[in-house]
Amino acid sequence: MADSTRVKRLAGQIRQEVAQILQNRLQDPRLGLITITDVRVAKDLGYADIYVTFLAPSDSNMSNESRVAVLKKASGFIRAELSTQLKLRSTPTLRFHFDEVSERGPRLESFIRQARKNRVESE
Repeated sequence: MADSTRVKRLAGQIRQEVAQILQNRLQDPRLGLITITDVRVAKDLGYADIYVTFLAPSDSNMSNESRVAVLKKASGFIRAELSTQLKLRSTPTLRFHFDEVSERGPRLESFIRQARKNRVESE
């Protein structure tokens, strides 16, 4: 088992390296621009959960779930590329997830603004 400092440091390295791989080596126009919002590495270093958001190209009508499916299919390639960059005995299995927090934030803000407006109007 790895200590939490090592796990956090490894998560940061994975985030940085995967971002470079996605930007420079994974040439899939369906994905558009990808932002890695978080990486969580399991304590046994067996898995790395990578949370992403997308800025879709204007001509694309793919859903976020479809884009995550593309990343999941490419995870073997990404993992192989990652293994050349990281000096680990075993490279974690990569699992990609869409980060829904980025979509919920603006919606929650609008609810809060509306509630404040309603409160002021009722007073």
